[in-house]
Amino acid sequence: MVNKETRILVVDDDQEFADSLAEHMSGLGHSVKVAYDGHDGLDKFRPGAFHVVLTDLQMPGMDGIELLHEIKGLDKRCVVVLITGFGTVESAVKAIKQGAYDFITKPVKLDEVDVVVNRALEKRHLVKQLDFFRGLTLAVLISVPLWLILGIILASKIF
Repeated sequence: MVNKETRILVVDDDQEFADSLAEHMSGLGHSVKVAYDGHDGLDKFRPGAFHVVLTDLQMPGMDGIELLHEIKGLDKRCVVVLITGFGTVESAVKAIKQGAYDFITKPVKLDEVDVVVNRALEKRHLVKQLDFFRGLTLAVLISVPLWLILGIILASKIF
């Protein structure tokens, strides 16, 4: 699922960590932008601009949960992954219940991040396909009765 079209936003108040993670993701072929706090991340975020957001949970000003809510309000398809050094089972469950795709604890293992990002991209792709097929199904359901009605009208005029 890795290609130049994959766009990731990394948001973390630890600039060294954010830059390191962004460099790693760029090295895998992703297009990556970095923000150093929640407000900066929200300023850089635009609907459709990013496929995945990797954000720290605890940041000054706007924390990861607030950022998650804002992003989901702007683009429900964007996949948000929370990263924290203060991870507990309760905070992970809470984050996922509120819409996070996954929850990664620090110190981060880069191969774990790779797996989560790839799964997130696969999920996003599947949701996009599902939306397409839902639309196609709706179009078929609507068009069949219209064609039947048109056929009946044309048949009644011919005979």
